[in-house]
Amino acid sequence: QVQLVESGGGLVQPGGSLRLSCAASGSIFSINVMSWYRQAPGKERELVALMTSGGNSNYAHSVKGRFTISRDNAKNTVFLQMNSLKPEDTAVYLCNADQVLYRGGTRYDLWGQGTQVTVSS
Repeated sequence: QVQLVESGGGLVQPGGSLRLSCAASGSIFSINVMSWYRQAPGKERELVALMTSGGNSNYAHSVKGRFTISRDNAKNTVFLQMNSLKPEDTAVYLCNADQVLYRGGTRYDLWGQGTQVTVSS
């Protein structure tokens, strides 16, 4: 059994900050890529940030300079530090893990349930 659980979402004022966490559980040996996506009502799901197991990261243009992704490979956890939040950042943020090598085999494109981030005054 392998699953992802997100936490850290909530309501924050414009200009504020939130830190999201996503922990993968199970008998995991390694995870190649961990990513954060977001989806707002009426909008396409979009990639926000990703990080490889080696520490290489990429960001969506809209969040560059404001968001930072990080990983703790020993704990199979990925974080998203979100600063200078804007109302347009409001969305359900979902964690994704690709190429999860675990006791039962390899899992591709594993998704968490999501955590709500609302930016409003």
